[in-house]
Amino acid sequence: MSTKFAKKVVIKVGSNVITRADGLPDEERMEHLVEQITVLAKQHIGVVLVSSGAVASGRSIITIKDKTDPVAARQQLAAVGQIKLVNTYAQLFGKQGIVCAQVLVTKGDFRDRRHYLNMKSCVNKLMESHIVPVVNENDVIAVTELMFTDNDELSALIASMIGADALILLTSVDGLYTGNPSDPASQLIPLIDKAKMDFSFIGTERSNFGRGGMVTKARMAHNLAKVGITVYIANGKKDNILLDILGGKEHGTRFAPHKSASNLKRWVANADGLARSKVFINQGAIDALLNTGKAISLLPVGIIKIEGAFEKGDVVRIVTEKGQSIGMGIVKYGSDKALERLGQKSQPALVHYDYLYLNAE
Repeated sequence: MSTKFAKKVVIKVGSNVITRADGLPDEERMEHLVEQITVLAKQHIGVVLVSSGAVASGRSIITIKDKTDPVAARQQLAAVGQIKLVNTYAQLFGKQGIVCAQVLVTKGDFRDRRHYLNMKSCVNKLMESHIVPVVNENDVIAVTELMFTDNDELSALIASMIGADALILLTSVDGLYTGNPSDPASQLIPLIDKAKMDFSFIGTERSNFGRGGMVTKARMAHNLAKVGITVYIANGKKDNILLDILGGKEHGTRFAPHKSASNLKRWVANADGLARSKVFINQGAIDALLNTGKAISLLPVGIIKIEGAFEKGDVVRIVTEKGQSIGMGIVKYGSDKALERLGQKSQPALVHYDYLYLNAE
């Protein structure tokens, strides 16, 4: 993808990219990334930086007792480390004459429609003002059920939210391989296109300092590509990696976009982790949604069961009678009304097709 075609780009930096082997922040690598982002900003490309590293930064400052509760330990490390992380970015961007802003979020901010719209407006306004938003999960207040799987999930939601042209996931390896990257027989996969991908061969190892793994990256990237966002998985420790990728050079693994979709559809497509409720539908509804080739809304007549409570504007997972997920949707009314209308004809749609994303799309 050439920079002349990219107007908005989300860059996600993994902990291993900006942390040295001894656990201390790699400020030299961070500075080089900031220099590249500055070049993009001067080309009038809106950039959002999703940066891991707060917990790792915290580990470089304080020592947590072994018996400390894991959640409490993470909160302490993040509370201390986030200050160091964002101050480092502020200083590095400041040297380039660029202002950056801190944006801390939880999964709950994406579930709540008002919070979501406020966040979207804020991030867009920052970019319009040539300010680089530096986004991270608010680990200090995030409890287990409100934690993202990792910052890969967060970056996908941000990319969908702002209608990004590309998402670049920077990690400590060159991309996706046909096997373990340390195996000489494994080969780098340069391109993943429309074909459905079997990710079973990808290793499940996670980084030393973060929660993410390559399987999460691959599945999330595949979902984003399905709704029109180009995704790259590349080695953030390589010099000029961002400029090379957006300059059209082949690096890492590129997930080719399948088709364009509205920003809302993009967001719903990547909202799997936000759904707290399931809507079970019958075979007739499945056939209508998947096999007619038309834009069909989900009507109460095709719903057989609801699992979990939801309110208007919430994201729900749509599943078959056996519980197999076929898509996601934003509901037009709450579960109380949905239960009253369960299986009834001539009732308003629970999920309008504009707010519906199906796995087969």
